[in-house]
Amino acid sequence: MKKSIAFILLVLSCVFQQDGLAQKQKKSRFKALVLYENGGHHLDFTKAAKPWLNKLAIDSSFTVDYIENTKTINEALLKQYQVFIQLDYPPYTWSEESMLAFQKYMNSGKGGWVGLHHATLLGEFDGYPIWKWFSDFMGGIRFVNYIPDFASGKVNIEDQSHPIMKNVPTNFLIKKEEWYIYDKSPRPNVHVLASVDETTYHPDSKIKMGDHPVVWTNNHFASRNVYIFMGHAPELFEDEAYTTLLKNSIFWAAGKR
Repeated sequence: MKKSIAFILLVLSCVFQQDGLAQKQKKSRFKALVLYENGGHHLDFTKAAKPWLNKLAIDSSFTVDYIENTKTINEALLKQYQVFIQLDYPPYTWSEESMLAFQKYMNSGKGGWVGLHHATLLGEFDGYPIWKWFSDFMGGIRFVNYIPDFASGKVNIEDQSHPIMKNVPTNFLIKKEEWYIYDKSPRPNVHVLASVDETTYHPDSKIKMGDHPVVWTNNHFASRNVYIFMGHAPELFEDEAYTTLLKNSIFWAAGKR
């Protein structure tokens, strides 16, 4: 009887050791901080993005935390994360402390950034002045207009060799988007990874800017960064090309690609 109990204890000990080893192996690869909008007409996109991000984090063994405003952003917070995802959140209403902390984060080379859609809503909105540094960060652009009734459009990849574009088709259709236009193309100041072909808009629109980058990275900063314009419709998370692009961007910005 004593031998049987000893044997059972030995087996349980091995099981617990293996479980502990498995937990160590599943240790978080990196930490991601997500800034999201909790209201307005982009709320549906946020509601679709969060479960997708949560599943990606579980499947890929990283940690994701969420904040819905910039009040808590400071150096101490940002240094805890390897990637900062600005999910449909504009570049205004930030405090002086949060702006300076983000600027230092992007110059440090110790973290990465993925910005979506609303991150280029650059101008004087809601009584806030334009954030000049952020405009320069995005290639020196200013928001001018958008297609309020939406249009589909074909996105063409310009740098297929970039890690962000791994397994992304050379072109893909975005079925519903607002397609912001800016006072000028950011191309002279950034590395363009993809652009939209405005001749493919359906329905056609007079709101066009010609050379129209929609995915780019600014190589003038030590920290990896990528801006992805598309980010309005929740249906984007049913688009494999888009989700592959976003997944790649997160891992690349976190230094894992």
